[in-house]
Amino acid sequence: MPVLNDNLLGTYLKDRRKKLDPAALGFSLTRRRTPGLRREEVAQRANVSTTWYTWLEQGRGGAPSANVLDRIAQALMLTDVEREHIFLLALGRPPEVRYHAVGGVTPRLQHVLDALEYSPALIKTFTWDVVAWNRAATAVLGNYAELVPEQRNILRMIFCDPRVRAKQADWESVARFAVGAFRADAARAGASREVEALIDELSRMSPEFEAIWRDNDVRAHGEGTKHLNHPQVGLLALEYSSFAIDGRPDLSMIVYHPATSADVDRIKTLVKLQVDATPTKNRLPS
Repeated sequence: MPVLNDNLLGTYLKDRRKKLDPAALGFSLTRRRTPGLRREEVAQRANVSTTWYTWLEQGRGGAPSANVLDRIAQALMLTDVEREHIFLLALGRPPEVRYHAVGGVTPRLQHVLDALEYSPALIKTFTWDVVAWNRAATAVLGNYAELVPEQRNILRMIFCDPRVRAKQADWESVARFAVGAFRADAARAGASREVEALIDELSRMSPEFEAIWRDNDVRAHGEGTKHLNHPQVGLLALEYSSFAIDGRPDLSMIVYHPATSADVDRIKTLVKLQVDATPTKNRLPS
């Protein structure tokens, strides 16, 4: 249901409009009594009528469509957070996720991962490309730094990397869960071209993926327990949780926490082995 109580949307739009520089957007500065853009200039940029936009700022005429809200957000040069805010005010829900091609994460996010000393953690996109990880993830899950970015895709690793497959205590269950959770993530991503290309590639490379994909199962990543047969320390039990990243709806973080004290000790052993094998100049700070 639209949320337009006390004309919060109109007040917010008016405030954003007044903060824009007309000259920077190609409008004349003559005969202006107030700062910012005029209503008719916003309407022009958003390709809506001036009358309708005036009514919107005045809280009249009902809620706009998502498409029109997107055009207004672009006309007012809103950030992703501001765009989400006007959707919540106008429609009572956030907008659909915009797909972003991700090259990496901020240093602060990397610091969060690095603080989890013995809990493997990584950040992935909606197309399940791993874009950041910590030392424990390298020791337990695999050395993503040795892979080119295109190979750091979780589904490619599950279906096409024999080493990753051999680590899974129950590979088929893991594969089915991953495909179902990926399907749910991909539907939210707004990245149909990228998703279709990945699905086509995996279907050619793995008949097992093609068969599981055709089952059309959908899963939520959420939380659970993962069991790994690690070649160096044996069976590991990891309790995992998935977290959204504020301000980056196209990314999520997965943290694997050792389920028992024995699992902590095994991971400590793996991290030490990984650190000892890393050249001094390439080591992360302790």
